[in-house]
Amino acid sequence: MANTREPMVQPVPILSLRPTQMTVGMTEVKEKRKRWREHKSTKKQAELLGKHMIPVVLGPDQRYYVVDHHHLARALHDEGVKDILVTIIGDLAMVDRDAFWGVLDNKRWVYPYDSKGERRHFKDIPKTVAELKDDPFRSLAGELRRVGGFAKDTTPFSEFLWADFLRRKMSRKSLEANFEKAIEKALALARSKDAVYLPGWCGPASDD
Repeated sequence: MANTREPMVQPVPILSLRPTQMTVGMTEVKEKRKRWREHKSTKKQAELLGKHMIPVVLGPDQRYYVVDHHHLARALHDEGVKDILVTIIGDLAMVDRDAFWGVLDNKRWVYPYDSKGERRHFKDIPKTVAELKDDPFRSLAGELRRVGGFAKDTTPFSEFLWADFLRRKMSRKSLEANFEKAIEKALALARSKDAVYLPGWCGPASDD
């Protein structure tokens, strides 16, 4: 099958990329920063950048809008990386500016929800990855997937759907007080029938 993604050979400044979400899980960002530092040689870091291109949509203002890998982009920015390779998965340069965010929303390329899980106006979305806010429940959802609580899924923003599920079942205070304990509770919740509608659910098939 032909790959429709079009890689850009020219790196673009990370701070010129426009986010399409409001938050990231900072625990996940820190983990990606740690992994980046483990690739100590410049050659290894260059290889890593080549393998992890940021998928973007070209907007009517000729800017690139990030539709995935916000955590990686933020982690690299925090590590002092200035430029990154992108791959264009959609060209919306011809779309009227006033209609642009609505088109992104319709294609599920934007997630305008804040750290409380509440929907906000598109204008409230940060202008750079440096301005993305922390959502600890997004960190919890990311860790939950890593420990097998749910399977990786192609559903857009699937980790955010899990984050909102966990947000309704657990308090932010308990999560911030003891992340390890929160993971245990999240694992139990992920296997419950309450989570059956979520993408990548892999709880028990029956209660036998």
